[in-house]
Order: sequence, then structure tokens, then C-alpha cells
Amino acid sequence: MLYGFTSKAIATIAIANAVLASALQIDVTKSVEKCEYRAKNGDEVSVLYTGKLADGTVFDTTDSRGRPIVFKLGTGRVIKGWDQGILDMCVGEQRTLYIPSELGYGLRNVGPIPANSDLIFDVELVDVSGKSRHTDEL
Repeated sequence: MLYGFTSKAIATIAIANAVLASALQIDVTKSVEKCEYRAKNGDEVSVLYTGKLADGTVFDTTDSRGRPIVFKLGTGRVIKGWDQGILDMCVGEQRTLYIPSELGYGLRNVGPIPANSDLIFDVELVDVSGKSRHTDEL
């Protein structure tokens, strides 16, 4: 026993921490009062973003390009953390995505991003177009 915890309790806590460490965390930083559209897999989305390492170092931003990134959601054109984190966003909504390395670039070094890096993205959905246009009023 460690501090009154059984080995089973310690193992359960360790497993829970491992699951949390490998799970996407989403913080909605600006919500939209009346959501016109929600992004779904297959939609073409336009996203403004700033990408940071866990220590806060910015490695990429759409500010430097002057335009959003455009991609088809849910098709693997971006990292898994983005496909999952942008899903169900409303146009105008802003989120901070805390992406574990498993849902980012994993074991690969990509430009200034070291292998096994947890990533933080501040994202804003600026447009949705494509096969699915979902509204809150059905």
C-alpha cells in the first residue's frame, strides 16, 4: 500500500491517467449563440489557427499566411486531433484543442515539431461548405 491506496487502486489511477494523456481535450473559448451550421465529416471547412508546443512555443499560424486553411473534415487530410476537435463546431466558434502526440504527429519529427510532442491549437471555424449542412433547428 502506498499512502493508504491498494495496488489495484494505484493501477486504476495509472490507467486513467494514461487514457487522459492520450485523449483529445477541447476547451470552447468562444461559443456561438445561434449556431447556423455544425461541421460534420465530409464537409469542407475553413479554419484559422495558431499551433503551439506544450511549452507555448508557436510553430505555425494562419496569421502568417493571411488566410484560413481549408480541408475536408474526417478524411485524414489533417492530424486526427484536428479531425476530432473541429467536428461539430459552429461557424464563428473558437476552441483550444489539447492534442496528445498519439493524435498529432506521434513518433515523427515534422518541421519544428519534435517527435512525441503534445500540441495545443487555438482554432476558429470561419466557414463550412459541403455535403452536410446541419442546423440546431430541425
